[in-house]
Amino acid sequence: MKPFWRWLSLVALALVLLQLFFVVRIAAMLVIDPQSTAFQRSEAWRVATQKDALRWRQQWLPYDKISSHLKRAVIASEDDDFANHDGVDWNALEKAWEKNARAEELAARAQARNAARNPPKATANPAKTPTTRPVRAPKVVGGSTITQQLAKNLFLSGERTFLRKGQEFVLALLLEALLSKERILEIYLNNVEWGEGVFGAEAAAQHYFRKSAAQLGAYEAARLAVMLPRPKYFEKLPNSSYVAGRAEIIVRRLEGAELP
Repeated sequence: MKPFWRWLSLVALALVLLQLFFVVRIAAMLVIDPQSTAFQRSEAWRVATQKDALRWRQQWLPYDKISSHLKRAVIASEDDDFANHDGVDWNALEKAWEKNARAEELAARAQARNAARNPPKATANPAKTPTTRPVRAPKVVGGSTITQQLAKNLFLSGERTFLRKGQEFVLALLLEALLSKERILEIYLNNVEWGEGVFGAEAAAQHYFRKSAAQLGAYEAARLAVMLPRPKYFEKLPNSSYVAGRAEIIVRRLEGAELP
């Protein structure tokens, strides 16, 4: 058993050292603006290896220079309890879990009905056996807070595993413990993706509206906020009716969005 306990001790020590590394990195952000995130570096590598040129736009803008419309729009769209939670919104996670479970149950029922209506028929040629139309996989709802999104973008990969999600929770709590809400939102708005090679509020405002993020109006800010879950997708749909309609809803919610 000694080799097992020795191995377990080494794993535990490695985990502790990793968390200390994260603590030091986050503490440094009290005074140092992060120049890049793990997600940005991954995207830069992907674009550089898949395309001829690397288009990259990013320019840091201090918190007080970013339009309050954009701050409120992002909070209203992504995390309406941002000013009050400790990094993880447990109520939102519970609701997301229940919604995903219901979606999976409905998809399973639809698949069963589809199979019952179209039972497989024996044919002389198996290759020509008719197949049932596949049921679209249910959309997965995350329930992540702005702090969790920042933790993931700063330090983690995009894979979906329980281990990565657990580390995301720990990092979110560390961010909230070491940094102010204003600083968390400032770092988030300056690093979040708003299109392929477009990172941060200033780059997004210049890219989509040809103006500084300090000058964004309510509707412009709302349109940017709506893009956040799927920025590269919506970048290709500038006249999307969904974006326009959702932006109108966000505009009506701006006044109620609480800034830290």
